[in-house]
Amino acid sequence: VGKKVQAIYLWWHKPVIDKELLQSMPNLKVIANSGVGMDHLDLKLVASFGVKMANAPRAVSSSTADTGMALLLASARRLVEVHSISISPSMEYCEADILGVKVAGATLGIIGMGSIGYKIALRAKAFEMNILYHNRTQRNAQEEQTVGATYCKKVDSLLQQADFVMVVVSLTPQTHKLIGKRELELMKPTATLINISRGAVVDQEALVTALQTGVIRAAALDVTYPEPMPRDHPLLKLKNVIITPHLGIKTDKASYMITEEAVENILAALNGLPLPNEVLPS
Repeated sequence: VGKKVQAIYLWWHKPVIDKELLQSMPNLKVIANSGVGMDHLDLKLVASFGVKMANAPRAVSSSTADTGMALLLASARRLVEVHSISISPSMEYCEADILGVKVAGATLGIIGMGSIGYKIALRAKAFEMNILYHNRTQRNAQEEQTVGATYCKKVDSLLQQADFVMVVVSLTPQTHKLIGKRELELMKPTATLINISRGAVVDQEALVTALQTGVIRAAALDVTYPEPMPRDHPLLKLKNVIITPHLGIKTDKASYMITEEAVENILAALNGLPLPNEVLPS
């Protein structure tokens, strides 16, 4: 049926788009992705076949921002640890051993202030947090004032000041292992790293060492590499880590909205109209 296919809707990176598949579909016009990240696609290869590509940024931003704040709060108040205590047979614990970190008044550093990062800032403001951000381009003054955010031209300045560092960037060659040994050592020993972007944005070996040796306090990860991680990976054995299975956009309403957005892009391509969310190869 390859010659009949004019559109592909990618759901969680499936099917795999390679040269063989593209060659088998000579009338393919568009690939619509169920999410915002496009790092699983060879954009130049797809474009060389005259196929357009689109993502779904509007549908995912709120749910992903919720996930980021949920991980921040869960790590700050050690919810996974105290849940285990609460359901244990003896429920014996020392209050000093389960002290969390106060969120109100703490400083959140957001690396990547796109639509998701900005919605995280809106949520963080409601929790009375001080907000720093680093981005390729600075937001306008009105947007900064709305969330009370301060721009850090250099990421090092953000890392040195933040109590919580939230990574919200796309995975590109420039952001691969953006957070490594040097960056982790710039962070406060009381700081928490939260990653809701892509696993490969963080050097996981460096992160394990940092968590084991007290370079940083904790980490909360919705993304890893690979996904899922090997069951013997050291990150899975650390108490100061929360890992979730790429929950980002996994809500009932977001899934429906993603499909609607993808269909909107597909129909536009099939009718020769501009794609609302076209992604071009860089």
